[in-house]
This record gives sequence, structure tokens and C-alpha cells, in this order.
Amino acid sequence: MKKTILALALAAAAATTAHAQTTVKHIQDDKGFIATGVWAGDIYYLSGQLPSPVTPADPAKGTPADYGDTKTQAASVLAKIDAQLKAQGLTMGDVVKATVFLAADPKTGKLEFAAMNSEFVKYFGTKDQPNKPARSAVQVAALVAPGAALEIEVIAVKSKK
Repeated sequence: MKKTILALALAAAAATTAHAQTTVKHIQDDKGFIATGVWAGDIYYLSGQLPSPVTPADPAKGTPADYGDTKTQAASVLAKIDAQLKAQGLTMGDVVKATVFLAADPKTGKLEFAAMNSEFVKYFGTKDQPNKPARSAVQVAALVAPGAALEIEVIAVKSKK
């Protein structure tokens, strides 16, 4: 019994020590309220990416930004994710988990999951990049940017090659 308790105590101490040694680095600037991403050891958590507007808002005319349809937005978001990962020395092949937040397409008023997926498969499970991440897709009523139908966040792991 004493050996079991000692073994458990040593295992708990080792786990605590290993956890305490994890390096955390926030990728951020002074402009935003959140980090673009956070490194926790070899794991990179990229904040949700929204599409870039096809046509920016015009406050003088009172017109909102136009982000395009879901397919256009997915292409924009995935390109942004790809660029953000490359800036951290990662690729889409390093992505282990993706979470997709999908609202109704501003053009059709419908949830266009197939349109999003048609762009998603260009980055994952291809001949050049065969890795597919685990993924969750969640329907939401709206996103923070009016007219945006899509936001994607990813978790990537730097491989120890």
C-alpha cells in the first residue's frame, strides 16, 4: 500500500513539473483585444479568422461591408489561416483540429455547408497535403462582423522531426 501511494505521489509530482515547464507565447499586437494565436509548448492555438470583405464598408454612404457568399468567404478565411500558420513556421498539414462557425449565407439566407466544404477540401486531404484534421462545425445565428457567414479557428502542432 505504501509503495502504491509513493508511486502515485511521484507520478503527480512529475506531471506537475512537466506542466510547469510548458512555455506559453502570445502572438499579439496593441491594436486588438485578443491574441492572434497562442503557443503552448509545441501546440499553436489560432484565434478564429473571419473573411476579408470583398467590398469594404462605406461609412459615408452608410453601406455595410460585403463579404461575398459562403464559398468566397471560406476561400478568404482558409487563405488567412494558411498565411497565419506559415508566419509561425507551420503548414495546414500541422492542423490537428478545426472548428467552423457557420451562419446563414448573406446572399441566400441559408446555411451553405457544402459551399464551405468545397473550399475546405482544397486545403485538407489533398494529394499534396493528405492530412485531415478533426473538425467540428457549429451553426450560429450570427458572427461579430455583420454579413460574415463563416469563422474558423484551428489548433496546430509543431511536429518534432
